[in-house]
Amino acid sequence: MPSAHPSTHDDLIDHLARSTPLQRGEAARVVLDVLAYFSEPAEEFVRRRHRELQSRGLTNTVIFERIASELPHRAVAPPELSTRQLRRIVYG
Repeated sequence: MPSAHPSTHDDLIDHLARSTPLQRGEAARVVLDVLAYFSEPAEEFVRRRHRELQSRGLTNTVIFERIASELPHRAVAPPELSTRQLRRIVYG
C-alpha cells in the first residue's frame, strides 16, 4: 500500500466520512486501498489479471484480449522521477 502523507487526502476522507456510513478511519483505509489499486504498475496488473482470468478457466486468447481492453482504462503509476528529471520536465 502506498504511504501517503496523512493530510494528503483529508478532504476526500472527510467527504467519504460525511457521505457514507464509514467512520473516518475506515474511510482513510478505503482511500489508501483505492490508491494502491490504481498505482499498481502495468506489468503487475497484467500478471495479476492473467492469474485471475486464468483461474476462471478463460483461454489465453480471451485473457489477452480482455487485458488489452482494460489497460487503457487503468491509472498506471509513472516511474519515480528524480529531482533532475522533474526539473527537465518543467524547464526542458
